[in-house]
Amino acid sequence: MSSHFKKASNFNIEGDTHIYAKNYNHYSERPPKSSIEKLREHVAAGALHNSAERYDAPKCHPETRVAVQKEVVSWICDGDSDDQPKDIMWVTGPAGSGKTAIMGSVANICQGKGILGATHFFSSFSGSANRRSKHCLVPTLAYQFVQHKAMTQVAARILSAVEDNPVIFEQNLEVQLDQLILEPLRACQDRPPLPEWPKVILIDGLDECEAEQYHDTTRSDISPRSKEEDQTEILSVLKKAASDSDFPFRIVIASRPEHAIQSFFTEVAHSVTRKLFLDEKYNPDADMKLFLESKFAIVRRRCHLPSSWPREDGDSWKDLARILTNC
Repeated sequence: MSSHFKKASNFNIEGDTHIYAKNYNHYSERPPKSSIEKLREHVAAGALHNSAERYDAPKCHPETRVAVQKEVVSWICDGDSDDQPKDIMWVTGPAGSGKTAIMGSVANICQGKGILGATHFFSSFSGSANRRSKHCLVPTLAYQFVQHKAMTQVAARILSAVEDNPVIFEQNLEVQLDQLILEPLRACQDRPPLPEWPKVILIDGLDECEAEQYHDTTRSDISPRSKEEDQTEILSVLKKAASDSDFPFRIVIASRPEHAIQSFFTEVAHSVTRKLFLDEKYNPDADMKLFLESKFAIVRRRCHLPSSWPREDGDSWKDLARILTNC
């Protein structure tokens, strides 16, 4: 039988109830958490591009949005050869223009090429509150660096930073960026990035990041923090990272062209940003045609229809309704 006094020393028992002991460790006491466990508690796991939560997230249909994907991946891989190299790409466009689908597909392409460093997909519709907040952004990026097989030396520095400053997760984004990402990278600056190091960080849905409140929101004498303030704070630390000579990654940020975000890229980060606006240049009508043709081909095969189907006359739609009812 295990003793309650296992590993105890310098103790004595007086009478029936009074026990005095030094170095007393109860046998059921849990060991202290490791640095990786502490970091994991502040990670938005659902924000990773390949998370279970994003399994049904929009993805580019094969052969659609090819031009956009090629342009983004080409910039990631070879942007240094541009006449005026930029460190940040802003992918923007109105709602429904396919930004999240494009970012998901680009993430998969980059992972296949071994150049994906980290991702964070914000979502205001997510059941996970940490995907709607800035709070887990930096720890989520740092965690992915720790997991990257080519960045073991940086990983050790990140975990050491967590151990040295346990309250880092309650500090502002700039302090988190410095201690969890920039300082670990600087500590390895005498070891230049190897060819197998990743090249890019992808941030999607920035406009869906909501405000984090630090005060009692019922108080009338304190104005609640706006989501635009949090989004601008995120952009500020990402610009700081991109402008640091020891930061070897490109950053792709996707969002709607909300006023605060657009103002930041236009007025503050113009010199380091390449803008990619999803408009008719990328031929969304042709993408839609490809998508529909693919779906029609599935229906033809499934329902044994001739290759001439669907016809351009209206009867094809009546046929489709009847066929789908019977298939």
